[in-house]
Amino acid sequence: MPASGSSARLLSGLLIAAGAAHFAAPRQFDAIVPRALPGTPRMWTHVSGLAEIAIGAAVAAPRTRRAGALAAAGLFAAVFPANVKMAYDWRHRPAPLRAAALARLPLQVPLVLWALRVHRTGGPTA
Repeated sequence: MPASGSSARLLSGLLIAAGAAHFAAPRQFDAIVPRALPGTPRMWTHVSGLAEIAIGAAVAAPRTRRAGALAAAGLFAAVFPANVKMAYDWRHRPAPLRAAALARLPLQVPLVLWALRVHRTGGPTA
């Protein structure tokens, strides 16, 4: 993904769409919330959805793009335990679903790198 304004817009769109999905179809997200977290899975689904929307909005705005992209990198790293839980929980599902769950694990790396690239090249620091 090129480090450009279009890259930042794509990252922003991905974050906002993913955040909106937390409200449109929360059950799928509730299911991957690690049990060790306090509170209800739905609370974490909503908090993470709001965070994705807010971070996506920050990435979209040139003045806050660099900070938003750095927050996006942190968010992508922070949700890794949920992806591990999903891969574990789906270990007995049909092969295509297992493969999809396992594919999410290494996908976090390019997402973090993409966000860091937008952070480095995203525009104003203020």
